[in-house]
Amino acid sequence: MGRLDGKHALITGAAKGIGEATARAFAREGAKVMLTDIDNDSGRRVAESLGDAASYQHLDVMAPDDWTAAVEAAERQFGQLQVLINNAGGGIQGGIEETDLEGFRFAHRLNVDSTFLGMKACLPLMKTSGPSSIVNVSSVAGMVGAPNMLAYCSAKGAVRLLTKSAAMDFARRRYEIRCNSVHPAFTDTPLVDALVQTSPDRDKMKATLERNIPLRRLGRTDEIAAMIVFLASDESTFVTGAEMVVDGGLTAI
Repeated sequence: MGRLDGKHALITGAAKGIGEATARAFAREGAKVMLTDIDNDSGRRVAESLGDAASYQHLDVMAPDDWTAAVEAAERQFGQLQVLINNAGGGIQGGIEETDLEGFRFAHRLNVDSTFLGMKACLPLMKTSGPSSIVNVSSVAGMVGAPNMLAYCSAKGAVRLLTKSAAMDFARRRYEIRCNSVHPAFTDTPLVDALVQTSPDRDKMKATLERNIPLRRLGRTDEIAAMIVFLASDESTFVTGAEMVVDGGLTAI
């Protein structure tokens, strides 16, 4: 306990799934956390359950004005910001023939533009807050291709290299800000559950997802959150520009 004492964090997509698990882990480890999401009811419920450690702010990660408002709220509340977790994201299914330009662009706005906007908006405050850490949640789909996830793979791959480029930029400028990406495999989240529910044979779909992972199960949100805690903590002060894979061995095949 106390691995994040004295740190102030902003987490996107914190109303459910990996974002919620990360917010809860941060609060347990002593951080003050601003949860953000577009699901205001769920986001507020999670924040209220964490007591004085957490607050909630509406944030559409694709909207620059929302980012400005969120950072201003963080500055009013905390006066500083040492951790940014760009977790919100998602995508559409389909290969090249099924994916239209509108869907392709939406996947990139939701995953890539949002990550850029978050880093850009938070940078001025983080530069004055002492040693800081940005964690961008990508995916194993940003490292290996999948035939039915063209736009998602493209977007998450862009997040991977956006992270590396930002990390090198911060180091070159001598900013005390590290930047790393996390790459989960299929994890037991509402997003994956929705994918399973849309399948004609839900049990078969879930079994297929599990069979493709060497550890033969989906990841747990707390397992992804544990990696994010490590990257946000002072235990990882020599880690930047890295891609941390949490995938049950999927990319080792």
